Amino acid sequence: MYTATFTFAKGQYDDEFYALDNVIAQIAKSIPGYLGEEAWENHETGLVSNVYYWESMEALQALMKHPSHIQAKQRQSRWLNGYQVVIAQVIGTYGDGGITHPLAGKASPPGG
Repeated sequence: MYTATFTFAKGQYDDEFYALDNVIAQIAKSIPGYLGEEAWENHETGLVSNVYYWESMEALQALMKHPSHIQAKQRQSRWLNGYQVVIAQVIGTYGDGGITHPLAGKASPPGG
């Protein structure tokens, strides 16, 4: 499994941003191998992080190569004040079941 964490500084959003963001969200959810997502905001820095979970690198790349995603990347400077993407391989996940999480039950902790 893989994660793609998209961290960004908010800029000025317009109707085109919201429409394209909605299209990309629907595309992501329709790709076989999409497992879910989470969003976090750091109120001290104003940064937002969206973490997307994928079964495979191929599933993640299907979103990255989609024309709507490419269009958003090309236009990001209109809406964002900077961004960073981190792609990581998930080597384990665990918890006590007390919260809902996209990877709950999908992998075991490292070493067992």
